Amino acid sequence: MFKKILIANRGEIACRVAATARRLGIKTVAVYSEADANAKHVAVCDEAVLIGPAAAKESYLRGDKIIAVAKATGAQAIHPGYGFLSENAEFADACAEAGLVFIGPPASAMRAMGSKSAAKSLMEKAAVPLVPGYHGDNQDADFLNREADRIGYPVLLKASAGGGGKGMRVVENSAAFKDALASCKREAISSFGDDKVLAEKYLQRPRHIEIQVFADTLGNCIYLFERDCSVQRRHQKVLEEAPAPNMSAERRAAMGEAAVAAAKAVGYVGAGTVEFIANQDGSFYFMEMNTRLQVEHPVTEMITGTDLVEWQLRVAAGEPLPKKQDELRIHGHAIEARIYAENPEKGFLPSIGTLRHLATPDAVNFELGGIPGHPSGVRIDSGVREGDAISPFYDPMIAKLIVWGADRKQALARMSQALAQYQIVGLAANIAFLKRLVEGEAFATADLDTGLIERHHDTLFPAAQPAAQGALALAAVALIEAEKQASAAQSGANAGDPWGSALGWRMNTAYTRSLSFTDDYAAALPAKAYNVQVTYRDADWLFNLPSCPDAQPERLSLMSQQGADFSIKLGDTAWHGSVRRDGDTFHVFTGGAHYALAYNDPMAHAGETEAEGGRLTAPMPGKVVAVLAEKGQAVKKGDALVIMEAMKMEHTISAPHDGVVEEVLYAVGDQVTDGAPLLAFKAA
Repeated sequence: MFKKILIANRGEIACRVAATARRLGIKTVAVYSEADANAKHVAVCDEAVLIGPAAAKESYLRGDKIIAVAKATGAQAIHPGYGFLSENAEFADACAEAGLVFIGPPASAMRAMGSKSAAKSLMEKAAVPLVPGYHGDNQDADFLNREADRIGYPVLLKASAGGGGKGMRVVENSAAFKDALASCKREAISSFGDDKVLAEKYLQRPRHIEIQVFADTLGNCIYLFERDCSVQRRHQKVLEEAPAPNMSAERRAAMGEAAVAAAKAVGYVGAGTVEFIANQDGSFYFMEMNTRLQVEHPVTEMITGTDLVEWQLRVAAGEPLPKKQDELRIHGHAIEARIYAENPEKGFLPSIGTLRHLATPDAVNFELGGIPGHPSGVRIDSGVREGDAISPFYDPMIAKLIVWGADRKQALARMSQALAQYQIVGLAANIAFLKRLVEGEAFATADLDTGLIERHHDTLFPAAQPAAQGALALAAVALIEAEKQASAAQSGANAGDPWGSALGWRMNTAYTRSLSFTDDYAAALPAKAYNVQVTYRDADWLFNLPSCPDAQPERLSLMSQQGADFSIKLGDTAWHGSVRRDGDTFHVFTGGAHYALAYNDPMAHAGETEAEGGRLTAPMPGKVVAVLAEKGQAVKKGDALVIMEAMKMEHTISAPHDGVVEEVLYAVGDQVTDGAPLLAFKAA
């Protein structure tokens, strides 16, 4: 076994690999960019070496620098994680030439599977079923359009060198084909340096089922059952689970054997995933093979009681697979939810900022092995801590939340409970959306397909609801109690002076105070304002919402407080929650919900804001990849005006109203900052 390895990655996967290495007594070397100098993966490894600026192409994609660090630190092998250089055959070759072990498949296997079109030709020879489509080299737009017409719409365009949902477009008809092709090729060349695409029949209501395979250098190859990854947005996975619901033993064996055949066809070694698209009737077709560890590998670990990173290390060191096919069993059910810094209500736009508050459910320490059946049944894989920043340079994943249950019903309940306990302040996150998704009828009843989110859009993206009275009461109590503490700390010798206190004391009368909050929740458009009236009394308050016609004053009392955790009683109802203040916004976590309530402090000086004046702005830092309007052009509401690329995704800036483009402020290729005006626009 290796004595020291270098982890050529960052974030949660670098921390994940380091945890297994530590358990096995293997020293680890981290590499980091200037943006990651204080990152968690730097702290958890035994050594860490700076390799370049924030941009991945100048740091995490610099294979030459990484190999030099490995040799200088005495590392014997390099674990690439996933993403970055994990499927780069040239990097694998360079490792071998430098006398380093690449903890992954042979470069030949990566090359064979790296091109989706070439891989499908290999799979056809290996008798693995394929989706009807065109996988050839002719990339002429007119030719591809005719091929799509032949295949029949809807058609799925996919970047041949792609992965992770990048460079994929569903085309509904021939008229829309060329625009979709151009967009697909732009994203493909940007993400993978190769704009070649393939076209396939887009199956209606398909499931995305993948098989975990593992092979050693001695000719052994097995499958560790399947994962259902059907719940997706923008072709990127949101929830994954193992085993796949409603999977018969016969179908499981057929898919597993097909996956092993695919791996053997390319002389595979190590951990790999063979992905299939499956019809509701049970038929399935090969999509692609990911020649690396997958993001969702923990659900497989949880149901099989294995550590797949340990398997990777042992196989790379020349050892045989730890288990044979007939020794593997499925134990219970596991579900993974990806916690992202993104705003689902704004098209899943990535969010940038600092994790000013982060609280997570109790979880199994992975160093204990992620043991199936552990009483908590919860595991968290994360590469960030409270106080860390989510930057525009890398994927905005905060954590992977994985739960295990004796069956799917228990796993669902544990996931819902764990999401309710997850608290994030400082940037937008998808936790509330994930909770709605997990608790929704479609997912709960395993009515799964890749269009689930779109089909249940109205349920998953409900209209913003008014803040609960209990949440407003918790915010009011937190504000008043904080004022009391601040007043007590400042009063000193005059602590007994009623005129200098914040206790609401008045002579011969009661003090009724109005508190103004605004719903700061992203979906609340327009933002809803709340006028809360609090009447101070000796031992409690009277609470009222005068804007609510049916509201009556109710007794409000503080039962207990421990830091940011409050227990209050409003009328006859007890409310428990955590209140975190971030600037003038009170983040109230109660009843499994998160309310962001901006306090309108009457004593604060309202700063003047500069009106945008009809200028459409960049939602985040990025690059302009297409300008679709010109100065003086009349446009309709919803017309696409500019396409930006940010955080490896394309974002379309559309006209908010009918109007005229007065000026275009950036050209294709220009880098823009967050909030930069892209066009001057005049509404009609």
